[in-house]
Formats: sequence, C-alpha cells, structure tokens
Amino acid sequence: MQSSLLHVYRNTPLGRETFMQSLYFCQLLDVRLTLFIPESAHFMMYFDFDAVAVKLDRSYLTSAETARQRALDMADKAGVEASLLETKSRTARDMPDLPVHFAFMACPRSISDVTSKIGLGYIGPKVRRIIRSAQFPVLMTAPVFKPWKSVAVLFGGSDSAVNALRSGIRVAERTGFPLDLFIQMENDTSYYDERIEAAGLTKDFERVCRERYLFDSGRFQDNLYTLPHDALVYSGAYGHGLINNLLFGSKMEISQTTLTNPMMVCGPNTKINLN
Repeated sequence: MQSSLLHVYRNTPLGRETFMQSLYFCQLLDVRLTLFIPESAHFMMYFDFDAVAVKLDRSYLTSAETARQRALDMADKAGVEASLLETKSRTARDMPDLPVHFAFMACPRSISDVTSKIGLGYIGPKVRRIIRSAQFPVLMTAPVFKPWKSVAVLFGGSDSAVNALRSGIRVAERTGFPLDLFIQMENDTSYYDERIEAAGLTKDFERVCRERYLFDSGRFQDNLYTLPHDALVYSGAYGHGLINNLLFGSKMEISQTTLTNPMMVCGPNTKINLN
C-alpha cells in the first residue's frame, strides 16, 4: 500500500502556501495525499496512548463551498494522487474521528489557536501532543512555499534524533538529494558516531551524507545560520531527561523559532513508513 500524507486543508492564501508544501513533498517522494476538508472546527485523533481533541481556528472553514474543488484542482495540476478523507465515526461530543495510520502529517506551527499566533515562534499545544503521540513524523510547514533541495538533520543523539536521522536518510535516498548533519556538540564526537552505529545507520548515512557541521562553541541559534536555506530540516522533538521533555526539547524550540525552513519533526514513537 502506497504511503500517504494527511493534510488538513485551509482555503485561504496562507493555507495555499501550506498546501503547496504538502504537494511538493508528495511529488518528490511519490507519496499519496489524503485531504481532510473540515466541515466543523473540531475533530479527534486517537493514538495508542492519547486522544487529541483539535479545535481549529475559524479560518479553516473559510469559503467551504470552493474548498474541495480548489484543493483537488491544485493536486491534479501538481500531478499528485489525492483522495478525500470522509469521516464517519464520531465521538460522543459529535466530533469526527480522523484515522492515524498515515506515513506523514502536515501542520503549520499551530492548527488550533487564533490565527494571530500562527507562524514562527509558536507551536500550538495540539501540534505538540500530536508529535508526542503519533507514529508518523509531522511536517511543520514554512511561512511560504519554497522548493527544498537537500535534507538537514539536527542530531543530538536522543532516541527522537535517531528517528529523525533514520527518516531523513530515507527521504534523501528517495529524492536523490544530499543530507547534511548538524551537531551542536555536548559530547565527544565518538558519542554521536556510536549512536548512529548502534541504530544500524552508519552505512546508509555515509552513502547520502554530503557535509557534517560540528560545533563545539558558539550559540546554537547562531550556528544554525550554516544550514542551507533551501533544506528540509529534520529534528527530534525531545532531548534527554525529564527537563528537556517538559520543555518539548529546548533545541527544537530554538530551531523552529530561528529557521524559516520547513521542518519534519519526529517524536519518540515515530516509525518510518515509506513504501
């Protein structure tokens, strides 16, 4: 069965930029697109260990009468196979239930808070919970669409960072784009090599890696300037220890407030499903 990306469609100019990024991703990776066009501002997602109730801001219901055709026309023009998600199951609160078996999901930084907070510097709490619980990585889209031509992985050695590297390698292999590894060093170089080796990724990593950026000094946010402006940036959502988990991963927060690149975020339960 071909892998699929879930996109919650918003029929606005900002939503169009987000949708173009989903279409580009599907084009490059030959992934099917599953479109959910909301008819109400609420839906549920049931994961193994969490149930996430999402309340969309009202912009997702803009021009509902034209949303379906606009989305399908854009997908057809991009040459992306798209299917509409028709939800039947509903919770006791009459919210549609969205399935969670997708390979990827696209989100802006926030999908459930007021529009004024959407953008760099703010990850909505519902997006955080989806990343924390989902088995798929979440594509957090850039403010505007720009084609990306490489993959950059932020690697700190955590389990989520290993998930990010594994997924980034698969994307680099599928697209033929090079992969760059970015490490803000908090341990000896051998530690990071050992983490990659323990995950069984060394050979695959070396095959697609173009450059290693190793920084043992300077501020993390300043060193991020070295990342290519036209890269898809991969990050794990959580670092080591309880404090980092509570903060959602401090370097994750810094990177998403500093970079304008699209970011693919892998949580602790991420599994790679690229068929």
